[in-house]
Amino acid sequence: MKTEMMAAVLYGKEHLRVEPVAVPRIDDGDILVRVKAALTCGTDVKVFLRGYHARMIVPPAVFGHELAGEIVAVGEKVRKFRPGQRIVAANSAPCQQCFYCLRGNENLCEDLLFNNGAYAEFLRIPARIVEKNTYLVPEHISDKDAALAEPLACVLRGLEETGVRPGDTVAVIGLGPIGLMFVRLAKVHGARVIALGRRQTQIERAVRLGADEVISTSDTPDPARAVKALTGGYGADIAIEAVGTPATWEQSVHMLRRGGTVNFFGGCPSDTRISLDTSLLHYSELRCIASFHHTPKHMRRALDVIAAGYITAHDFVKGEEPLANLLEVMRYLTSHNGHLKTAIIP
Repeated sequence: MKTEMMAAVLYGKEHLRVEPVAVPRIDDGDILVRVKAALTCGTDVKVFLRGYHARMIVPPAVFGHELAGEIVAVGEKVRKFRPGQRIVAANSAPCQQCFYCLRGNENLCEDLLFNNGAYAEFLRIPARIVEKNTYLVPEHISDKDAALAEPLACVLRGLEETGVRPGDTVAVIGLGPIGLMFVRLAKVHGARVIALGRRQTQIERAVRLGADEVISTSDTPDPARAVKALTGGYGADIAIEAVGTPATWEQSVHMLRRGGTVNFFGGCPSDTRISLDTSLLHYSELRCIASFHHTPKHMRRALDVIAAGYITAHDFVKGEEPLANLLEVMRYLTSHNGHLKTAIIP
């Protein structure tokens, strides 16, 4: 077994180096995984630009969190897995004992254990994640398909929290990979989907994934009015904001019918604020929610959705790059917001 590996180490704001580091050592309950595919993510781009993540990354650190791999070693106390098996591991695991876990909010766990380091040849999966949030990959699923499980789990939880039903009209604002997953799964749930995006390529992808109507926000001065025009003047039953800007958070509320629901799914920059019309919220009985992260239940469900073929890398991953090219990939993604994912192959 090698003692040294290549890994992408984040040292600070836009300071990333692919360099030799020690292969992680594992404890009794851990497993060591050879990373077969690690996918780029909007969160990783934000971490690259900011040089840290308040809850997940303290530089210098290896980062990346969407992965599929093959087990190369297991700790002495591991019974669920063995070397040679293909797995997908979530980037977190709840304690299942705290105030929030006992109330069904495992994503808000007071001791939520995060794990990063997928942009590397090998990754240690800590015991709690091994036990609570690691899964075998069915043989017919590719590594790139399997690596979509983590972001898909977030989307599945968002749809569940929003309460999408067959026949609903769902407006999805933002057509990056996450927004496109919402488009696809809302259609699977039997909804009518109105997709709103800036770029023609995004709009074309949304149509391929099932969007019934599309609105180019670059060409439409009032997207909310455009949504209402497509719904007989009423508005959408559900609006899902998948951009993460205060402007689109505010905009999404005005796309709703009376009694509608908005999910503020996209995370805005820290310390930002929005203004909401209290009369509109009150007299129209609007329901405003936000969804953060995922739970083990949603990770399991995500892998089932991928196994069934509803979500595939073909629609969400554009190309492969070696680990050595990660810095160039990150720089490209910083200027191409909403671009499809790239599979990094260590």
